[in-house]
Amino acid sequence: MTAVQLPELRPGRLPRRVPVRRLRQILCLLPLLLVTVVAVQHRSVLAAGFAHLGTAEWPWLLAAAGATCLTWVAASCTRQGAVVERLPRRRLLATQFAAGAANHLLPTGLGASAVNLRFMTVCGLPLARSSAALGLYLLAESIGRVALLGALLVAYPDALRLGALVPETAFGPLLAGVAAVLVIAVTVLALVRRLRSALVSFLRTALGEARTVHTRPARALALWGGSFAFPALQASVLVLVGRALGLDVPAAHMAVAYLAATVAVALVPTPGGIGSVEAALVMALVAAGGPAAVATAVVLAFRVITVWLPLVPGALTLAALVRLKVI
Repeated sequence: MTAVQLPELRPGRLPRRVPVRRLRQILCLLPLLLVTVVAVQHRSVLAAGFAHLGTAEWPWLLAAAGATCLTWVAASCTRQGAVVERLPRRRLLATQFAAGAANHLLPTGLGASAVNLRFMTVCGLPLARSSAALGLYLLAESIGRVALLGALLVAYPDALRLGALVPETAFGPLLAGVAAVLVIAVTVLALVRRLRSALVSFLRTALGEARTVHTRPARALALWGGSFAFPALQASVLVLVGRALGLDVPAAHMAVAYLAATVAVALVPTPGGIGSVEAALVMALVAAGGPAAVATAVVLAFRVITVWLPLVPGALTLAALVRLKVI
């Protein structure tokens, strides 16, 4: 038998299979790889969208691009308003830009949530408070979006035929599905004590964080101002693109169509709403009175400006933030 000498191990330490540096390098390249995969899968949509951009009026498109940039500022204001501590402004803005790219690569907003959660913990916030701030942001943004939709529907009741978005025959199964999900959630919480305790602890932390934030007028203004500005700016981008392509629909009706479509697909688990948002927006614009062909062109151009053009620089920013240990 041949004796084999094993490498000596220092007491209390185990060999690491993957060096941390190598893992960080992999994480830096992962966003670019995902962008390439998503772009290849949707190459026909990209080609059609860029073709429509070539026939549009450029002053309107430049205004739409400017409004898109302002959405990241609005998101930064809302994120800052959700916590009492002052976050680094430049890194916060860069994180929102990177989070937008991550949000289009993972389903149901998981990308942006993960990026922002990591950013807040790196800034020194405990995980419980970071999670509470994330929940407060999502709640405020949802309230702002639904409130804007409700206000516009009250002001323009004929702006949209909701039956064109959701057929009447779908309301029964939809309500049944919602009821089933609620029953399952209540049952699981009642049976699993550990999960129930974790939820109660989270709600207690979240309510305490919300009370503290609202004792600071500047934080409350940033939270709610950004929550209303974000969907309003997104709707204005669609309006500007519609003007660039000659869509004969009033601006308020296009804004209603956008808000209704995004609220309708909020629970669809697709990366960044890719696919579901396009379909819902086309149906909403047609329901608002636009021709189907022009509405399709507007939606494709809108998604190119808001999703595809920022995707590569956003992924590069995400990789840089990972490399610099900002997230």
